[in-house]
Amino acid sequence: MPTEKKKQIIDNLEQFFTKANSGIFTDYRGLKTSDVVALRRKLREIGVEYHVVKNTLARIAAEKAGKNQIAGAFEGPLAIAFVQDDITKSAKVITEHIATTKIAMEIKGGFLGNRLLSSKDVATLATLPSRETLIAKMLGGFQGPLYSLLNQLNAPLRGLAYVLQGRIKQLEGAN
Repeated sequence: MPTEKKKQIIDNLEQFFTKANSGIFTDYRGLKTSDVVALRRKLREIGVEYHVVKNTLARIAAEKAGKNQIAGAFEGPLAIAFVQDDITKSAKVITEHIATTKIAMEIKGGFLGNRLLSSKDVATLATLPSRETLIAKMLGGFQGPLYSLLNQLNAPLRGLAYVLQGRIKQLEGAN
C-alpha cells in the first residue's frame, strides 16, 4: 500500500504524463545538484518540466495515464523532461547542456505520445530544425510554384499592355 505522500507523487506524475505529449529520459547519476538546477532552469524557460523520479512511482503513474508502452523504460536513476510543445527544442537544450558543461549525463531515451524512443531517436530529434522552421520551409515550397503560376497567367496580359503602350506612343508620334 503506497503511503499518502507516495499517492500524491503518483498523482502529480500522472498529471505530467497526461499533459505531456512527449518526454526525454536522462540518467542523472554523478550530477551535482547545481547541474540539475541549471538544466531545470534552461528547460523551464522553454516550458518543460524536469523531474527526478522514482521508477516504481513513475511506472504506476504512466500506467494510470494510459502510457503502458513506456512503463517498461523506467530502470536505473532517471529524470524525465516532460514536454508539452516541441520535443526538438527540449532535445537540443539537453544535448547542448551536456556538451557545454561536459557533465557525465546521458540521454536514455524518451517517448512521443505512446511510442517509446531510443537515445538515438532523441539525438536525431535534437538535430532537426524547429517546428517553426519546418513550417516556414514548407510554406516557402508552396509559395514558389504559386508565384510561377501567377507569372505565367499574367504574361499574356503584360504582353498586351506592352503592345498597347507601344501603339499609343506610335500614334502620339504620328500627330
